[in-house]
Amino acid sequence: MHYSVPEWLSPLFLIAICIPFIMIVLWVRKVTFTQHRHFTYKAVAIFYIVYLLYISLASFSGWFDKVSFPPAVLLYTTFPYAFLLFGVISNLKIYQNILEKTNLEDLVKLHIFRLIGVFFVLLAFYDALPKAFAYVAGFGDIITAISSIFVVKAIQTKKSYAKKLTYFWNIFGTIDILFTAIAANVLTKISIETGSMGVDTLAVFPFCIIPAFAPPTILFLHWSIFKKLQKKST
Repeated sequence: MHYSVPEWLSPLFLIAICIPFIMIVLWVRKVTFTQHRHFTYKAVAIFYIVYLLYISLASFSGWFDKVSFPPAVLLYTTFPYAFLLFGVISNLKIYQNILEKTNLEDLVKLHIFRLIGVFFVLLAFYDALPKAFAYVAGFGDIITAISSIFVVKAIQTKKSYAKKLTYFWNIFGTIDILFTAIAANVLTKISIETGSMGVDTLAVFPFCIIPAFAPPTILFLHWSIFKKLQKKST
C-alpha cells in the first residue's frame, strides 16, 4: 500500500538527497587531487549518476512495487551496492590509499548529511511511515549528524578524549543505521503477515533512494572510521 505525501515533499527530498552524493565526490576529489588522480573522483561521480538513474528506472518500471520479503528494493539495489562497497571497493588499493591519506575528521564530517533523517520524521508526520520506527530512525540520524560536529571539533583541537569520543560516536551511528535497516525489514514482514502499516513508502520514488543508498554507504563510512581508528592505535 502506498501512502500519499504533500506534493512539496518529494522535490525537496530530491534536492536534499543530492547532498551526500556531492559530499562524497568532493571528499574523494580532495584526497586524490594532490596525487593527480583526477579520474578517481570523476569515476565516483559517474558511478553515482548511473546508479541514481538505475534506481529511478527500476522504480518507474515497477520493480519495487510488490511488497515482499526481503523487499525488492533491497534485492535490486541495496544488496548489490553493499557487495560492491564491502566486497570490491574495500579491497582496492585506491580505496586503501584514500583511507590512508584521509584525515579522521574528514570522514566524520561526511556524516553531517544524515540530517536528511528529518525526512523520516516528516514522512511519519504525514502518516506515510510507522511513527515509532520513523522517529527512532530519523532522530537517531539527526543526533548522529549534529554530534559529528562536536566529534570533529574534539579531533581538530586534539582533546585527550577525542579518540574515545569518536569510538562511542561511531558505535552509536552504526547501531542507529543497523536498527533502521533491521526494523524496516521486520516491519515489512509483519505488514505482509498482518496487513499492518509497513515501510512501503521507502519503495516508492524518490524515497526508494534511501534504502538503495543510505545503509550501505553509512555502514561503509563507519567501517572506514573504525579502520582509521585502529590504524591510529598501532
